[in-house]
Amino acid sequence: METKSAYNLVIVGYGGMGSYHGQLIEKTDRLNVFGVFDTADYRMELAKGKGYETYDSMQAVLSDENVDIVLIATPNDVHKDLAIEALRAGKHVICEKPVTIYSADLLDIMKVAEETGRVFMVHQNRRWDEDFLIVRELIQKHTIGDVFHVESRVQGANGIPGDWRQLKAYGGGMLLDWGVHLLDQLLLLTDSKIDSVSAHLSTILDTEVDDGFTAFIRFKDGLTALVEVGTTNYIKLPRWYVKGSEGTAVIRDWDLSGEVVRSNPNVEKVEPKPIQAGRGLTKTMAPPSEESTIRGPIERAEKIPEEFYNNFVAVLEGTAKPAVPNTEVHRVLVLIETLFEAAEQNQVIHREI
Repeated sequence: METKSAYNLVIVGYGGMGSYHGQLIEKTDRLNVFGVFDTADYRMELAKGKGYETYDSMQAVLSDENVDIVLIATPNDVHKDLAIEALRAGKHVICEKPVTIYSADLLDIMKVAEETGRVFMVHQNRRWDEDFLIVRELIQKHTIGDVFHVESRVQGANGIPGDWRQLKAYGGGMLLDWGVHLLDQLLLLTDSKIDSVSAHLSTILDTEVDDGFTAFIRFKDGLTALVEVGTTNYIKLPRWYVKGSEGTAVIRDWDLSGEVVRSNPNVEKVEPKPIQAGRGLTKTMAPPSEESTIRGPIERAEKIPEEFYNNFVAVLEGTAKPAVPNTEVHRVLVLIETLFEAAEQNQVIHREI
């Protein structure tokens, strides 16, 4: 494969995420933000202010032989067409999530990438979130024994941003916007296939799309997961709540505040004393004795994967495998489609995914 000291990249769609890509890529060694194309004049002016080349059409981008990579950060509904055009023009492609609205569309892109010999990768950036990496290591190390239930949530009270994310035709809604992240993370926590799913979509706000959702997922190995996204939550529940055979872990927010409480293997189980609970007594819900448990802080992740952009360059040069394989992205889209189906039918769907 051809190797360059730096690869020229054009950002297509210079909104919030597109400009954020620009900031991150400027910190890399092997990628150069060469230019920008956006249909909004004020964004093109912002790009000019950054010293970037600006293009008056997508065709102008694709016909520029100086351009090696096209990064797509547009609304979701045009990802497929732009990606296929760029691949057929001989460009490598990075695409924002969700890569497509429908799983079949991703298969079409993957086919063109294979035919053209170009690299196509999706920017599933929350595979690098440290809260997720902590949970993955906690499960792999059996810190709280065998994990049998995981709860993953993001919640806020600001509604859906007042743009295309509120519109169905553009692929808006929280299941596609945030669900694609949380479900991608979840599928990396176990090697097991999914056995069944159920879901409820929230429609509290006056929009065409879901403003939140609750999904319950059962894996063939027995692991269960509750995944929630909310935009009308004035008090948030923990980001992660993880139950194992020997303890429980909680991460409250992205600041990584939380704790791990596990059984003390050096102390015999002590019969709990009844506590006053409302108008009654209970042993079942009494807290365990202090000597029978070990309480500790959340430990930072030891293994941080290679940063996305460096991995992309390594894939271009044939020295690494993609950090975000397209087959894994496709599986997430199939899961999202199944959750939409389960919510519409208001039933549990038993399907191997």
